[in-house]
Amino acid sequence: MQMAPLVLIFVVFYVLVIRPQSKKAKELQNLLKELKKGDDVVTQGGVIGRITGIKDGGDEVTLQVQEGVRLRVLRSAITGLRKAGEKSAEKPVEKSESPKDVKAS
Repeated sequence: MQMAPLVLIFVVFYVLVIRPQSKKAKELQNLLKELKKGDDVVTQGGVIGRITGIKDGGDEVTLQVQEGVRLRVLRSAITGLRKAGEKSAEKPVEKSESPKDVKAS
């Protein structure tokens, strides 16, 4: 009966940690295999760019990050796709009026 708690701990650990992590790793591997020219991607460093070239059989991808600016990155550095309509999380900063700007009437 001493083994029952140990087995239970292993099962819980497997269900909560190992299985989800391996599932996510498989999804990322499939994503990296299916990359194609024109995909918008995000790298580990946070660089967002569009794939303009993939070396044949290699693990190198060329990203266009701005007009005329291209970066060569490893395929393994890509962490995900970026949806075409997705905007950055930044919100425009609103100007607040200071008391000096307000004219007394």
